[in-house]
Amino acid sequence: MTELATMDFHPRPQAGEARPWAFPAPERGTLDNGLTVLRCHRPGQQVVAVEVLLDAPLEAEPTGLDGVATIMARAFSEGTDKHSAEEFAAELERCGATLDAHADHPGVRLSLEVPASRLAKGLGLVADALRAPAFADSEVERLVRNRLDEIPHELANPARRAAKELSKELFPASSRMSRPRQGTEETVAGIDSAAVRAFYEKHVRPATATAVVVGDFTGVDLDALLGDTLGAWTGSPARPRPVPPVVADDTGRVVIVDRPGAVQTQLLIGRVGPDRHDRVWPAQVLGTYCLGGTLTSRLDRVLREEKGYTYGVRAFGQVLRSTAPSSSGGAAGAAMLAISGSVDTPNTGPALQDLWTVLRTLAAEGLTDEERDVAVQNLVGVAPLKYETAAAVASTLADQVEQQLPDDYQAELYRQLAATGTVEATAAVVNAFPVDRLVTVLVGDAAQIKTSVEALGIGDVAVVTAE
Repeated sequence: MTELATMDFHPRPQAGEARPWAFPAPERGTLDNGLTVLRCHRPGQQVVAVEVLLDAPLEAEPTGLDGVATIMARAFSEGTDKHSAEEFAAELERCGATLDAHADHPGVRLSLEVPASRLAKGLGLVADALRAPAFADSEVERLVRNRLDEIPHELANPARRAAKELSKELFPASSRMSRPRQGTEETVAGIDSAAVRAFYEKHVRPATATAVVVGDFTGVDLDALLGDTLGAWTGSPARPRPVPPVVADDTGRVVIVDRPGAVQTQLLIGRVGPDRHDRVWPAQVLGTYCLGGTLTSRLDRVLREEKGYTYGVRAFGQVLRSTAPSSSGGAAGAAMLAISGSVDTPNTGPALQDLWTVLRTLAAEGLTDEERDVAVQNLVGVAPLKYETAAAVASTLADQVEQQLPDDYQAELYRQLAATGTVEATAAVVNAFPVDRLVTVLVGDAAQIKTSVEALGIGDVAVVTAE
């Protein structure tokens, strides 16, 4: 008789004791040239992230030159007084670094990631780019051509086209927020190296800039390193710049951007609401997540799972420009509160009807405790994973600087989210998405969807021609 073989199993791993976690607290300081520095030592993070924020907002762009901030941002990596564009790119590659830059309503941001062992070289290259950018005629001309080539592709993208139309509808024509962030074909075509340099000289200086540095600084004399690199950048003293308040019209209405033959309709429904300085923000984040922040949200349950109209619909709040309230109580900041997704063309009307039904039901019945608990777990419980990298921490700290928030804001936000109740979250999301104060943009076939949309009674319906 053959004996049966036996197996010895290793003990099943057990979960360890949960350790308390909080968003990292930075140290704040100032270099001799006036540059503000936030540093955050993160042991084990051998890829250091650096964010440099420049007080060069889109609203500061000269009249008729929308997009000059974007061209300037892209031109920072196209050569300095020490290196040509090709040499600068090669130097970045040699030290294993990446350098990106972009312009948005709050200002221009440069983002560097570099191995800790090459931090001195990486910071030196960024410092050279800020201190003495070449802005060569040929390079600026190439960047302008590239940007002009991008615009038709953006207009052909339904989601980008919807975003462009919503900004145009919400904000007055005199507001920079009403126009594309990176400029139009007409404005970009007028940008040259002289315009880029003039914008740089007027708005880029260390006294109004902030650098955020996050990573493992073991064995690094960061003070000396910053002084030798970013500290060598000079410029004129800071001058106060008035920030105009954000004005928006959220009268309920519908705009159809006509795309004859489109098999889907892109939806973008939005209005302008409170920014992160408002005490309602944590409850608004929580309620908006319950409405459309995940696959199990109310909007997805109805429009995707029950009706099959869409692959997914999302509700979100995105800060456009956030400014601390003035002494008189007024605020110049604002956030875009929006619902976005796409549905098949024949079901555009029914999908919108069901979406409005979800909003009305939410106002009448409120959120459930279960919805609130799931949202808190998803938003707060996964935060330690979200901030595993130095780049994620640096980006959030940079956001706080741009929005004039205290350094402990993110840590406090998670505490407030965990403490927010179902009633508060319900009130916040209902106030964020009032059924009669939403601007709806639909990119689709007007001939097929206009009649059904008009029958919903959610606002006057206008049709515009797609470019």
